[in-house]
Amino acid sequence: MSIKVAFLGLGVMGYPMAGWLSKAGHDVTVYNRTRQKAERWTSEHKGRLAESPSEAAAGADFVFTCVGDDPDVRHVVLGENGALAAMKKGAVFVDHTTASADLAREIAAAGRELGIACLDAPVSGGQAGAEQGKLTVMVGGEPDAFARAEPVIRAYARNVRLIGPSGAGQLTKMVNQIAIAGVVQGLAEALNFAQQAGLDVPAVIDVISKGAAQSWQMENRWQTMIEGRFDFGFAVEWMRKDLRICLDEARRNGAELPVAALVDQFYADIVQMGGRRWDTSSLIARLNRGKK
Repeated sequence: MSIKVAFLGLGVMGYPMAGWLSKAGHDVTVYNRTRQKAERWTSEHKGRLAESPSEAAAGADFVFTCVGDDPDVRHVVLGENGALAAMKKGAVFVDHTTASADLAREIAAAGRELGIACLDAPVSGGQAGAEQGKLTVMVGGEPDAFARAEPVIRAYARNVRLIGPSGAGQLTKMVNQIAIAGVVQGLAEALNFAQQAGLDVPAVIDVISKGAAQSWQMENRWQTMIEGRFDFGFAVEWMRKDLRICLDEARRNGAELPVAALVDQFYADIVQMGGRRWDTSSLIARLNRGKK
């Protein structure tokens, strides 16, 4: 069944996600701050271009956003010409941005005043997951709104789960990023150690990846890490933004994140090395500085 949807934010994630909605047969209107990208999207997919978030959202059954950070979400959703005020009563707003739980709750409260259900629904799976339509989506919000939105979200996701009330999706994404930070640093140290010890790294990985050391990062990144290739995947600058959100939340809830805080500083070193846009697996480059 064709549903009228709006998608705001056509970055490396949003661009293919909106594409999957179009391929699913939905009536899609897109908005992007840089108009040229929206024009390119409409040249490749069936859909319309809007000049503002409010124009895109007007009359839509579902409005999706996937932008950069809290200020971007606030501007697109709550700012002048923002989407929320233009949405019709009974519509559902879904934010796929990785943002703060406080902002998710703020938007949900604003939505309730307007009769609009709001879901915070950050994603995991990276650019490849978005392009392949195989993202994992962790959701916070009301069950009835989730039940309505889930079939639409599944156009670009293979795993969608309601975790709890507003903010729970964002908190779950924080758990995800905290776990990833430690795993990537551990893998970087392990690979660097293997190289320094003169071991046959492919043979080592073949053995240990069959046991308890196995991880997605190991299976998908060990080869490119030892080759020093970091021009793909999830950028360091975005991981630093996510870790900042995690550390801010931990200061509020009392959780201790010593490893995440340390890895964040290691990523700061990567930025100083010119790796702002490198993949997060570039932590190994910091360990290999000055080594042949």
